[in-house]
Amino acid sequence: MKILAISGSARANSTNTAMLRAVAQTASPGHDVTVFSAIADLPVFSPDSEAGPLPESVQVFADRVGESDGVLISSPEYVRAIPGGLKNAIDWLVSREEIVQKPIALMHASHRGDDMLSQLRLVLATVSQRFSQDLFLRFELMKLSPDEIARVLELPSNRAAVSDFLQAFSEFCRR
Repeated sequence: MKILAISGSARANSTNTAMLRAVAQTASPGHDVTVFSAIADLPVFSPDSEAGPLPESVQVFADRVGESDGVLISSPEYVRAIPGGLKNAIDWLVSREEIVQKPIALMHASHRGDDMLSQLRLVLATVSQRFSQDLFLRFELMKLSPDEIARVLELPSNRAAVSDFLQAFSEFCRR
């Protein structure tokens, strides 16, 4: 199962990116999790830019989405909303085929962020017919370093939670 894990953060030491990388490290061999953390490399979306060849960074992003069996997204909340970089990435996919039937689920690295999650659920349910409202995994990792996050996710109970989540997501992708 090829899973693309998209971080909605542009920060180099993002909690969400660190969590997704730790998930990729703890995933079973049947779950090939690749982290996309280059949201900041995508140019600002304009419908005019879709007329010709896509900017290279956008084409790479769209190809990775298209090649995956499913997409996981983890994102911070900025001013109680979806970060601009993540919304921009989604906007690049709106009129493309890669996202329409793509299974998508959410993860979250904070005890807060429910306003953003609500907005993100609305947006993802609009762009993909296969967004799962029910599959969701949350850890409270704010203020931890990437190394600390990796250690937290190595704990047996958290490894089991990640394994169960990825298994449920894989089953959702196969349906």
